[in-house]
Amino acid sequence: MFKAYKYKLKPTKEQEQKIVQFSGCARFIYNWALNRKSEHYTETSKTISLFDLGKEVTKLKREEGFDWLKNVHSQILQSSLKNLDVAYTSFFKNKNAFPKFKKKANSQSFQYPQGVKTENNKIYLPKIGWVKYFNSREFKGKIKSVTVSTTPTGKYFVSILVDDKKELPLNKKVSYNTAVGCDMGIKDLLITSDGEVFENQRNFDNWKIKLRVEQRSLSRKQKGSNNWYKQKLVVSKIHEKITNIRKDYLHKISNQLVKEYDTICLEDLSIEKLLKEKKMSKLISDASWATLRAFIEYKAKWNGNNVSIIGRYYPSSKTCSGCGNIKKDLKLSDRVYVCNKCKTTIDRDINAAINIKSQGVGQILMYANVGH
Repeated sequence: MFKAYKYKLKPTKEQEQKIVQFSGCARFIYNWALNRKSEHYTETSKTISLFDLGKEVTKLKREEGFDWLKNVHSQILQSSLKNLDVAYTSFFKNKNAFPKFKKKANSQSFQYPQGVKTENNKIYLPKIGWVKYFNSREFKGKIKSVTVSTTPTGKYFVSILVDDKKELPLNKKVSYNTAVGCDMGIKDLLITSDGEVFENQRNFDNWKIKLRVEQRSLSRKQKGSNNWYKQKLVVSKIHEKITNIRKDYLHKISNQLVKEYDTICLEDLSIEKLLKEKKMSKLISDASWATLRAFIEYKAKWNGNNVSIIGRYYPSSKTCSGCGNIKKDLKLSDRVYVCNKCKTTIDRDINAAINIKSQGVGQILMYANVGH
């Protein structure tokens, strides 16, 4: 079983310079290879293989003006080529969007596929040396890859992917009594079929006034000046604070759900379409439904829990959890669901969560029967 462990690094000034340099080299090779692939495909309608790109990078190092690529470990450049090749292949298999050129502001990382070792709260990174790190928790297993990253606030992290040689646990038995349906929303972040409500903390709203003040101060600074860089760091720290608070809350919710229930049923929300709604886009982004779903899915996989994703077109809010009648005239302002047929009266979101649970559990049991 593969698990990733993330630690904060404590590099020296010299090591910091190398980390920044290696990140730049990895980003350059990725962008260069993407451009090379695109040009070649336009000219020949064929794609360049990963092997051929590797040979071209070797030649590029010998060319005048590109000798600085020799200073970085060759595995870092190979990893960049491999990551691009995976992204490019995924696009043609209609799985992901076409890969984009990486920007310095958004991409400050590089990867080692091998050659890394740890010892006494230090990690050895080839061509950088032994770097101290905050060993917040021990990991066991064989190191498969290591990713070094830099945040906009100037912090350095290392993510270690480990194979602990353990098999993933078998999925637990599906039962309606040990299952839960989850309805995600904006008024409340998540409502369970048992009636538990996880409030929407609206982290961005809590910080937007301070953020607006600091961003206006940044806009008045001359771009590229020392004061501009100092103020940019202030703005970045606020964004980082918001992200950390949000992730901490989502981790707590996902941990609780995985511990309390064997089966978790969720909706397949079309977040991209929802983000096009100008009035709601900020609130939807701040809620981070996709991140919460990702947390639940990987934690459930590690613990043998079942996760059932129901179709996005299932009318969970309009369907009566008592009799199954669909109330077509339900408005968004109706916070209490009153069935036209059986007169069931229930909170709108809890009603939706119960429907999601019924649909999700039934979906798993149906597939299980088909498999047998």
